[in-house]
Amino acid sequence: HVFTICEYDFLILDKIHLLFLNSNLLRLDICNLSERSCEALASVLSSQSSSLRELDLSNNDLQDSGVKLLFPGLRNTNCRLKTLRLSGCLVTEEGCASLASALSSNPSYLRELDLSYNHPGDSGVKLLSAGLKDPQWRLDTLNLDHTGEHRLKFGLRKCKYVFDL
Repeated sequence: HVFTICEYDFLILDKIHLLFLNSNLLRLDICNLSERSCEALASVLSSQSSSLRELDLSNNDLQDSGVKLLFPGLRNTNCRLKTLRLSGCLVTEEGCASLASALSSNPSYLRELDLSYNHPGDSGVKLLSAGLKDPQWRLDTLNLDHTGEHRLKFGLRKCKYVFDL
């Protein structure tokens, strides 16, 4: 199930979070979300009955403070999120440190993290890139820059498919 919420008033986000529990994919990109919305999302991520596997929060004004509010949900062992998109959310080194800490606490599920169009700085890049080498982390794809290039876990390579018709 896919759930898009841009048409809803975010002041009631915490009231309708039960709707998210049955969604596999939640698209909240370009929805004027702020850090306040992250608390409600953290409760969805940490819910034992959540089936959420992909969360797109791209192009919202979350900043580091919003990422920190997601932290309890991301580090919770009930969180089964496989893809997290935070492109263009004004995340800096501080937010990257929070994400790395959350992933270290619950390393077994997240496979893709998109932090493109943010400002991770050298320390943020180092912290998250180290996770690609950590055998306990499942992270395969880490997008950290504005050009769309990805960092892939060692051993994975881009390939070109050619189909004959």
